Amino acid sequence: MTTAIAPNWLKPLAWAALIWNLLGVTAFIIQLMMTPETLSKLPLDQQASYSNIPYWATLAFAIAVFSGTLACLLLIYKNKLASVLCTLSLCGILVQQYYNFIVIDSINLLGISAITMPLLVIIIAICLLALSIKGNRLGWLK
Repeated sequence: MTTAIAPNWLKPLAWAALIWNLLGVTAFIIQLMMTPETLSKLPLDQQASYSNIPYWATLAFAIAVFSGTLACLLLIYKNKLASVLCTLSLCGILVQQYYNFIVIDSINLLGISAITMPLLVIIIAICLLALSIKGNRLGWLK
């Protein structure tokens, strides 16, 4: 049986994705640690989007960023379980965006610019999932 060799770009891409996901972890921690005093310093439209976030939306955010971070570590180590965690991360992202766009209507609340970052997050998550599936299929991940 032959062993497929992963392309040279896989590890640098996985490292870049890890940094991206660590930025998400940082955003999660900042949101979690936001005090009423900090919240009061935000513009009114942002105050509305950060106040009274339900538990399930916070849990979805946590699942998205922590499973995405672990998935990237697994990609770095060429572990096939990365695709499972990429799937979990994408599911967390989609639930979180349901809250943002359906429950609180962030486009109406914050304007059309509120769609840029969430769209980028979804695209990157889909690309990482596709990469991990391809890596499994081609034998790059063991």
